[in-house]
Order: sequence, then structure tokens, then C-alpha cells
Amino acid sequence: MYDVIVVGGGPSGATAAEDLARSGHKVALLDREGRIKPCGGAIPPRLMQDFDIGEEQLLTKVTTARMISPTGRKVDIPIENGFVGMVDRKDFDPFLRQRAQEAGAAYHVGTFMRVNRHSSRIGVIFREKSSGEERELPTRLVIGADGAKSRVGRAEVKGSDNIPLVFAYHEIIEAPEGVTDSYDPHRCDVIYDGAISPDFYGWVFPHGHTTSVGMGSGRSQVNLKEATAALRVNSGLAGCETIRKEGAPIPLRPMDRWDNGRDVVLAGDAAGVVAPSSGEGIYYAMVGGRVAAIAVAACLASEHTADLQLARKLFMGEHKTVFSVLRTMQNAYYKSDERRERFVSLCHDADVQRLTFEAYMNKRLVRSRPMAHLKIGLKNIAHLLRLVPETYA
Repeated sequence: MYDVIVVGGGPSGATAAEDLARSGHKVALLDREGRIKPCGGAIPPRLMQDFDIGEEQLLTKVTTARMISPTGRKVDIPIENGFVGMVDRKDFDPFLRQRAQEAGAAYHVGTFMRVNRHSSRIGVIFREKSSGEERELPTRLVIGADGAKSRVGRAEVKGSDNIPLVFAYHEIIEAPEGVTDSYDPHRCDVIYDGAISPDFYGWVFPHGHTTSVGMGSGRSQVNLKEATAALRVNSGLAGCETIRKEGAPIPLRPMDRWDNGRDVVLAGDAAGVVAPSSGEGIYYAMVGGRVAAIAVAACLASEHTADLQLARKLFMGEHKTVFSVLRTMQNAYYKSDERRERFVSLCHDADVQRLTFEAYMNKRLVRSRPMAHLKIGLKNIAHLLRLVPETYA
């Protein structure tokens, strides 16, 4: 009899399982295994600090971000006094799952099927990978951390099938040797070009000896593979060997409710916690796992199912404002190439660069320079109203 079964072994589920196991709860982690989510792999220093991730997990350190406009203009933004770490989910996710097991979580490989409810307990039914047979794990509570289009969410939590999605696709390729005219192993390139993605962006993110090249779009008519091939040509990477290809949906709005009011709570992508505009997900997934673990621990201690609501309350209390700002920015600037051109122009501004990276690195809006915020707001309005040229810096 488990206290909780965590469905999904990505960053969110593995974090929830580890936290609960370390706090003395009896935990099972159920994962399909073998699935690698398409992901640029960027993790900020705050993630490394909050979740005890050592530098040995990093493939490289990025010190510059390059924004590229539809007309090919480039804005390089240095990461002052720090770096962004880069990981490959192929290795990072198994590391997190192993850490959860070392903390005491039991590990099962299989596919979630449904929740059975009995008179005094519930059971998670899953199809075991090794035997192909259905098994039942008895438990008191369930955390659904099984990604966008969550099976747990669709079965148990109302609204799970209404989350807006971007479909992401990337190719992991052999990285060029050293610095080239179009590639730097210590720089992330973000491409805002409607020819690559009409409603999101493309990316070239270094992973040491390999590189992630990909893009995302919420429009079904966009051919993700063709767009990525074009991106590789434009970035001078068409001739690099392709190692693997991956695609998956990414949610872009947190759900209004994360629990079913009885015995299930969602976490990570299953709850919709990927940052709008940037699509950043690893940090928020791990925070989502942690707050789900807190909510479950509170519910187990109090036996009050309302405590499951703590997961969303804690997360949104900390990150709602940042998500709102990012969603507003995406709605304002991702609609057309003219808007994207103006967005890249805005990124020339030193105040924009400084405050953007302070918010990214620390995961909160910096309030210590109100005049800088006012200046950015006025410049934002000027660009949106076309009061300045597109090339204004």
C-alpha cells in the first residue's frame, strides 16, 4: 500500500517522488521509459540551487543569447556575471529518476491505464512493459505528472483536454567544431521568423558535442520537419549528422484546477506549467513537482482533500505575475513578422536585456529599478503603436 503513486518520470514526477520519499512517505514512481521530450535543455542557476543539481550534469555553459529577426538582424545579449546551464533530457531525466529511487521510491515501468476505486482505497492500473499484462498498485493518492495530454488528467481532472498547445520538434545533431560564422558553442540562438514558425520560434541550442535544433507551432498546417530542415540550412547546420529526432506537444497555459477534489493532483506539463513566450519548462516542471509533493503530504497528514489545492495555490502565488507578463508579450509580438521585427529591436535596449535575464535567472520580476520598468513600458507601447522605426535600438 503506497501513500502516493507518481505517474510520469520526467523532471516533475521525479522531483515529486524524490521529495516525498525523502520525507518518509511510501512512494511508487510509474514511468513509460524510452520517451525523450524535445527540449532545448536550458536550466537557470536558480534551478541548480533549488534542486541541488551539480555542474557535472551540464553539457556546456551558455554565456550569450542571440535573437534573430525575420530580416536576419541579430541582437546578442550577454549573460552578465553568470551562465545558463545546458542539459540533454536523454541523460538528465534518468538522473532524476535514479535520484528518486535512491531516496526510497519504488520504480515501475509501464503505461498508466486508469484509476480503480475500492471501498477503502484506490488502485492505479498500469500495463507492465516487461510482461504486457495489467497490474494494480494500491495507493492513497495519485500525482499525474505524465506530460501534456496527460492520461491521468484526461481521466480524472476536468479541463485537462482544453489546454492550448504548441507542438515542438527538434533534431539532435553533431555540433560543428568550434566557432563558425553562424554557430557558437556557448551561445543560444532564438529565431523569430514566420517562415520557420508563424506563431512561436525556432532555436539552436548547444549541448557540448551535440546541438538541439528545433521549432514549435500551434498551427496544424505547419510541417515541423520541413521548418526544422530550413532552420538547419539557414543556420549552416544542414551537413551535420543527425543523431535523433523528437516531437511532443507543449502546454502554454496553467490549468484553472489541478486536482479532482478527491485523490488526484496534476504536476508539470500535465498541469500546463510551461512558460508562455519562452516555452521554458524544466524549472517550472520541477517546481510543479515540488508543490504537488507538498500538497500531497499535507493531504495525507490532515486527511482533508481540499489540501490538494495547495499545489496550484503555491505555484501561482510565486509565478503568476511572470506567466501573465510572458503571455502578454507572446500575444503582442508573435502575431506577425512586423511585430517580431519590433520585438527584436526592443531587445537592443540595455534595460530590457538586464531585466529579462535577471527575471530568467532568478525566476521573479525585479522591482528594484522602477524607472527601468517605466522606460521599458513606454518603449513597448511605442513599438506596438509603430511610433518608432523597426530598426530602432
